[in-house]
Amino acid sequence: MRLDKYLWAVRLYKTRSLAADACQCGKVTMTSDGRTLKPSHEVREGERYSLNIDQLHKEIEVLAIPPNRVGAPLVQGFMIDRTPQEEYERIQMARQYAFEKRDRGVGRPTKRERRDIEKFKYE
Repeated sequence: MRLDKYLWAVRLYKTRSLAADACQCGKVTMTSDGRTLKPSHEVREGERYSLNIDQLHKEIEVLAIPPNRVGAPLVQGFMIDRTPQEEYERIQMARQYAFEKRDRGVGRPTKRERRDIEKFKYE
């Protein structure tokens, strides 16, 4: 099975074209030797891949080749997620700090408050 089709079949990418684009942009590499893979790479059992999905650096190991796209509960039979737990914690921490909380009833920030917020966040 082609790599782009495999990544789509195990639900790592929403569409096959997104999976192919990720391969072409160099976001999918072989973990063993670090070479970037083309969408047409033939997937074999036991291979390990490193993927960059948005800000997440994911590592997977191929267990089996699915006949076609599988449901989410069945994905674990076709791949093992070898991504370190620290990576998921890093993403969760980034999501928490990206959110700003304002007290109820205070309203939208004024232009001055918005500038202060931007200055605090990016300096």
